[in-house]
Amino acid sequence: MIQTKTIFTVNSPGTMIYGRDSFEEVGVHAKKLGTRALIISDPIMDSLGFVNQCNLLLKMQGLETVSYLGVTTEPIDSFVKEGLEVLQAQQCDVIISLGGGSCIDTAKAIAVVATNGGYIGDYMKMQKVADKTPIPHIAIPTTAGTGSEATDATVITNTTNEVKMMIKQPAFMPTIAIVDPILTITSPSAITAATGIDALSHAIESYLSRLAHPYSNVLALSAMELIVNNILKVYEHGDDIDAREAMSLGSMQAGLSFSNASVALVHGMSRPIGALFHVPHGISNAMLLPAVLEYSKDACVDRLADIGNFFNKEGKYLTQEELADLAIVSIKELCKRMNIGNLQQWGIENDAYYAAIPKMAVDAIASGSPGNNPKVPTYEELMELYKMAYHYEF
Repeated sequence: MIQTKTIFTVNSPGTMIYGRDSFEEVGVHAKKLGTRALIISDPIMDSLGFVNQCNLLLKMQGLETVSYLGVTTEPIDSFVKEGLEVLQAQQCDVIISLGGGSCIDTAKAIAVVATNGGYIGDYMKMQKVADKTPIPHIAIPTTAGTGSEATDATVITNTTNEVKMMIKQPAFMPTIAIVDPILTITSPSAITAATGIDALSHAIESYLSRLAHPYSNVLALSAMELIVNNILKVYEHGDDIDAREAMSLGSMQAGLSFSNASVALVHGMSRPIGALFHVPHGISNAMLLPAVLEYSKDACVDRLADIGNFFNKEGKYLTQEELADLAIVSIKELCKRMNIGNLQQWGIENDAYYAAIPKMAVDAIASGSPGNNPKVPTYEELMELYKMAYHYEF
């Protein structure tokens, strides 16, 4: 891959705290940012006791707390509106997001709109620039996958036109990220698989991206090594804390990498599937990843070969072509072992899916992500890829 650019900008949270029991420090850091915290989470985190634990940690440091637990699906614009109303009515001056990417993305949107105004969709493609400092935001992931705690992007579904809006501006970057692998132990195996493949997709796509650069490459390669060596361990043995810690670190590194190098075709195609058929983001990425890598192979054999080395456990001598093939075959095997099916097996009705392909292709291109792929598809090629993905065999 020829790198023509020589000057790069690196964005990351102002402070990143990670490691076992780092969650315990949320109150200490929140105290530096405000006096009244809005906790944005979901009913599952509440039932597991994490929201109450967060409340206690904040109150121990003298903060008052309010909770918004309305994030019950992947993030939609109405969650942003509801959470913003709570923040304003309760006069909160710091936000704590506690949960998966949905909670964190919702919090990012609320933090920005609270001080910059308007509708969250206004910020898509820089139509509205968030030039006012957002509400301070501490992001605490409870899954190892989205990497949202380390990115300046948020993905919110517009419920009017059923489009997943990928919004990226520096203002959406969390103020502080706290990554505690202990919080991921309760994640069920299906969620562990979906979020783990999501993190792997982030690392792979940022490494293959046309916008990749030396800093993002280092993070992507480290993330891939951590994830490839630990994803099946956490899927099959959820209480393996060493593997959970490695996955949390890998997810954070992948988030940092794609935030600075961008994702590509997999994510561009994945968002419309999620918006129209409500397939969880990590699952739809997994369903698409091997097929997209096969399509892209000719334009990035060298980079795919680097990925293949992570699966070449015996250190055999293989050509670049063989290593690239090994990467694709191994990723398919990972998906198969974690029971990732295709879109047909997910239960999406044939006629509804095929009728939606033209819109999905348009929406994928409009997102901009396919343009970062090593091989940029035409509209017609995108439609063919969507058709292939429906019954793709792992």
